[in-house]
Amino acid sequence: MADEKKHDVVSYTLSEAKSQPEDIDVRTATAESLNDAEAEVFGATGEGQVNFRTVGWMRASMFLMKQTFATGVLSMPSAMYYLGGVASPLFIVFWGLVNTRSAYIQGEYKLAHPRMHTVIDAAEMSITHLTGSRFWGKVAKYIAEILYLISWLLCIGLAVLAIGTALNAITKHGTCTVAFNVIAMIISTAAGSIRKIHGLGIILWIGFISAIVSVLTVVIAVAIRDRPAYAPKTGPYELGFQAGPPPGTTFAQAWAGSIAIYSSSSNTCGYIPVMSEMRRPQDFFKSLYVSATFVNSAYLSLAMVMYAYAGKWVTSPALGSAGPTIKIAAYAVALPGLIAVGMISVHVPAKTLFVRVLRNTHHLTENTKTHWVVWFCCTLTCGFLGWLLAVAIPFYTSLVSLIGSMGFGPLGVVVPPFLWFSLNMNARTGTPREQMMYWAHVAMLILGLFLTIGGTYANISNIIDQFRAGKVGTAFSCADNSATVVGG
Repeated sequence: MADEKKHDVVSYTLSEAKSQPEDIDVRTATAESLNDAEAEVFGATGEGQVNFRTVGWMRASMFLMKQTFATGVLSMPSAMYYLGGVASPLFIVFWGLVNTRSAYIQGEYKLAHPRMHTVIDAAEMSITHLTGSRFWGKVAKYIAEILYLISWLLCIGLAVLAIGTALNAITKHGTCTVAFNVIAMIISTAAGSIRKIHGLGIILWIGFISAIVSVLTVVIAVAIRDRPAYAPKTGPYELGFQAGPPPGTTFAQAWAGSIAIYSSSSNTCGYIPVMSEMRRPQDFFKSLYVSATFVNSAYLSLAMVMYAYAGKWVTSPALGSAGPTIKIAAYAVALPGLIAVGMISVHVPAKTLFVRVLRNTHHLTENTKTHWVVWFCCTLTCGFLGWLLAVAIPFYTSLVSLIGSMGFGPLGVVVPPFLWFSLNMNARTGTPREQMMYWAHVAMLILGLFLTIGGTYANISNIIDQFRAGKVGTAFSCADNSATVVGG
């Protein structure tokens, strides 16, 4: 009860709003009741209108877990090689806590401002409130919007790449990889076009179970082998599992590995749209804690075991690490889970564009022709652009890291401190605890800037090195990207 009361309290009063500079958008600073249907993005639920707010906290938990887990656990083991067995679990715990805190702050801000639909809205409102200027609020909004959409389009590309790899493995490279990626785009876009998050439930459950079973299958298979599947078949070999980074590791490689771990749970900016469709937004925090606990525990156990037994011979995505037979079986089992990831990755940015276009019109929550045309245009556009990125950037782990540093870094670690500052305007000169929290969020802001700038540099350097070494394929290549035909 105490927690609910805490989350129900908003930070701004009407009198405080009136005391702000004249050019502030007063709507962002007024106290908005959680029961005010007009304040909520999908608040209007009258006759003939679509009720989007039908998601319970358990279904929301599944959405958050599925959104985060499947692609993250597939990229993490190969990233661990450049960090070693000591730093890797420390980074998993550290980044897991940072991302959980980020989502918590966004959730609190959403409760204080029900009309917030994504972190884009939050960036605009918080900067407007902190600076007293709608101009800087708009600047923050447009920057956040560009980063948000690019990041989620890259996520679509990541899902398309993973599904295409799975189809390559299952069919033993039955056709051109680009064709498989087109199939992946069509399936992901079709599933992502289900209009309400509540309607995604069955696919999410099936996808989540399939992802767990496939990863467990590979982990067990890797652990019981005499040697890694892709190590030399006879004679001595170097496993590559060690406490620290391997000799010759550059800062760019190590930091890119850390960013890959961060990226595996960094998509917290995709959580708040789920909150907008929950029956009780206050229950979002239950969903957050369930998701964060499961995801980080799974990363610590499953990814670490895979790295410990496969070492530097782990593949990316990791489902291929146990050899050709297990790989085909694992990808077949994982396919529904990968499709669910593609579905979510299309749905989230498409819903953002949909709200952006139809907000403050009756078309947003009514089954009009405009409503449906705009919705399908949004999903088709996002699906196509995501596919285009997938075939243009044909490498998995580096793409995960790139999403983390360039997109989810600023959105997930830079923006939330500003939200907290906006909710706690007097913290800097408040009680000792408030001052401590203030400086902790300043540190979080600095970390986010370093993550964004240093991470982007490290990833671009790493990608250039991979191209020079011939470790990645070419854009729009028909070649097998699952290593099933050659060396599989």
